[in-house]
Amino acid sequence: MEYKDYYATLGVAKTASDDEIKKAYRKLVRKYHPDVSKEPDADARTKELNEAYGVLGDAEKRAAYDSLGSGQYRAGQEFHPPPDWSGGFEGGSAEDFFADLFAHVGRQRGGRSQAFRMRGEDIHAVLEITLQDAYQGSQREISLGRERNLTVSIPQGVTAGQQLRLSGQGQPGMNGAEAGDLYLEIAFQADDRYRVEGRDVYEKVQIPPWSAALGGEREVNTPSGRVTVTVPPNSQGGRKLRLKGRGIPASGKSGTAGDLYLMLEIFAPPADTPERRALYEQMQREMGG
Repeated sequence: MEYKDYYATLGVAKTASDDEIKKAYRKLVRKYHPDVSKEPDADARTKELNEAYGVLGDAEKRAAYDSLGSGQYRAGQEFHPPPDWSGGFEGGSAEDFFADLFAHVGRQRGGRSQAFRMRGEDIHAVLEITLQDAYQGSQREISLGRERNLTVSIPQGVTAGQQLRLSGQGQPGMNGAEAGDLYLEIAFQADDRYRVEGRDVYEKVQIPPWSAALGGEREVNTPSGRVTVTVPPNSQGGRKLRLKGRGIPASGKSGTAGDLYLMLEIFAPPADTPERRALYEQMQREMGG
């Protein structure tokens, strides 16, 4: 039969410490786990890794394995155990020696498997939402790859940088261990109309020169709907109109809603007709400059 070099399987030296063996196993089994790996031989490699760690990860089994001449053989080399070797276990023929050695892992402890259990890794990702999603709450369909889709509920009042935790939706665990969690960090989609600071929202509002000079009421579209605001007379560009509580809503039963600030920008309609040009010329004569 062919010799199985468990040290080579895990990519460690024969003098490796228990901790080095465990770290090597964790790294490789995560890489080749069938649920996450795209390698064509993922299943076979995972089986080999579990078998190697099942022996080298147990002090008694490792000692028995080393006593059979580890270091004298290479992987694939013809191997014959000593006729009188028992390794401290019952049964087992030369033909299926290695399979028998691994099968006995854990059998000495009441039949409980000693395969290394490892909780799945957490997944961290960014979820871009609209400002309206934060105002109203919504649901979003996301894809995690490998034909795995999730419907995520976005609660009302979320803010940029906040994380939504989806328990058990991370990487699968190894050998029956629990899966990790999925953390989605909230980010707002780029929108030239708005700037967000915490729960406060800043919105650009363009008004013509006469509205800035004379003041008056004006309807404005905001993330929470249309509102009528009063522009004070003699307003200048850059003036802020505060709408208290019209920012991102409070989250849950506690907290305070943010404010909405309307940032006035004065725009001049083009002088693209003789009549409009005449009006601008009159303003120039009467107002100077």
